[in-house]
Amino acid sequence: MPKGKNQKFKLYRLAQIMSEQTDEDHYITMPEIMSALEEYEITADRKSIYADLKDLEKLGIEIEGERIGSGYHYHVIGRDFELPELKLLVDAIQSSKFITERKTNALIRKLEKMVSKYDAQKLQRQVYVSGRIKTMNESIYYTVDAIHNAITENKKIKFQYYQWNVKKEMELRHNGAWYHISPWGLSWDDENYYLVGFDSEAGKIKHYRVDKILKIRMSNEEREGKEYFQQLDMADYTKKSFGMFGCKEQTIKLLVHNSLAGVIIDRFGKDIMMIPIDEQYFTVNVDVHVSRQFLGWVFSLGEKVKLLGPDEVVEEMKAEIRRLNQQYQI
Repeated sequence: MPKGKNQKFKLYRLAQIMSEQTDEDHYITMPEIMSALEEYEITADRKSIYADLKDLEKLGIEIEGERIGSGYHYHVIGRDFELPELKLLVDAIQSSKFITERKTNALIRKLEKMVSKYDAQKLQRQVYVSGRIKTMNESIYYTVDAIHNAITENKKIKFQYYQWNVKKEMELRHNGAWYHISPWGLSWDDENYYLVGFDSEAGKIKHYRVDKILKIRMSNEEREGKEYFQQLDMADYTKKSFGMFGCKEQTIKLLVHNSLAGVIIDRFGKDIMMIPIDEQYFTVNVDVHVSRQFLGWVFSLGEKVKLLGPDEVVEEMKAEIRRLNQQYQI
């Protein structure tokens, strides 16, 4: 049998054919394998393909042959990711506000290559989430990478920070001044990605929306603020910070209707102590950074939640309600 022009790519193309055209429910015969290779200008006899299929298993691509009638059908088994796992990843990518639409589609196309063409169609049906607003900052992936690198190298970072104005234009904060921050972690809150770092000039921890960061660079200066972060549980810190607004942490007492037990557990975790008051209500003490966002969250839960203390926070809540009443003339 004369050899084709691309024989050196034979094993690669065979792996591609088997991965794309077969799965648990779809098989390919030996003649179909030989025909598919010929489309890439690669010729092969049955004996060499049998050997190649065994070589693919050594490379981590497990092939199973099943006798049907007088011949065998072949398919890939045991992929790195199962289809339900990839669907979860696709949904997570699609629902993430900080990933642009263009990058979302590119990432999903890469995930589709990890399954057969048949299962790839099932992933495509998972793509669309109605009304999802996506960021327009294409550089976010490089920003995240730069932050991680700086943390690894124990270095500060410098960057510019922007906001949108009423003309829908990007507007640099602080007249384009550079921010010099010691990065200590990344946090996910309210569908946004935040850099959590130490501002040595202000002497405190601050948060920055990663998709609002521009022109990030690693500094030669070593990070500062280690004493602030040594005892900090980042997950716990995020849980206490509503909207990632850094304010004074306080222990708040709430009176909550039993029907909202799930809301409290979803926000603060199952370790909190909920003390029954009667058949309808319980009290709970939670540690939070008291901010307008937190007060707004309590207000949004309606009459089924009442803020009991401390007194100064109760007064803040009353003032916030008065402000809202005046603003919206309730």
